[in-house]
Amino acid sequence: MLVDDHMVVRIGFRMLLEATTDICVVAEAEDADSAWREYQASRPDVVLMDIGLAGANGVEATRRILAREDGARVLALSSHEDPSYVRAMMRAGALGYVSKRSAPEELLAAIRQAAQGRRYLDAHVSRRMAMHEFEAQSPVEALSEREFAVFVELARGMTVNQIAQAMNISPRTAGTHLYNIKQKLCASNGAELTLIAIRHGIIEP
Repeated sequence: MLVDDHMVVRIGFRMLLEATTDICVVAEAEDADSAWREYQASRPDVVLMDIGLAGANGVEATRRILAREDGARVLALSSHEDPSYVRAMMRAGALGYVSKRSAPEELLAAIRQAAQGRRYLDAHVSRRMAMHEFEAQSPVEALSEREFAVFVELARGMTVNQIAQAMNISPRTAGTHLYNIKQKLCASNGAELTLIAIRHGIIEP
């Protein structure tokens, strides 16, 4: 199942995947809510999950699917190679992480590995993870899985109420996450959160 909020991207990946003899796209979804509905209806062997979904992002969508179906096999696909994103997806339960910079052959290999329940990190991501071990830990690493998901949406300009609605949590809970995020990142407002996200490559400037 393809989960991406850009139809053109889904069409491109469908064409790539269905050119093989052993991979078939059985469903598509454009957000976290439709991802769960389509998963229930199609029961795919692998979910190819884009991280940059509108509203609740790919981390949240992955968490929702695996909370209801712990046998789901989710493979993250993203243009983001920052270790914070990789760790957030893996903590949410994803089996692997593939960069959109990867060669088509690597994506196909990752899908086949995930279908067998095996973990997979592509070469670009593995190098970034290895380099990160030699650098000072990013303050973003201190965020929990849910805090990271909220942080990304705050950095993109969403309000606390919008995040609460997108993630199916109460505004009070979203506000608590905001408070904890500001404390951990030493930020006083949304603009500073956005700057931190840009500095660490989590969102595009």
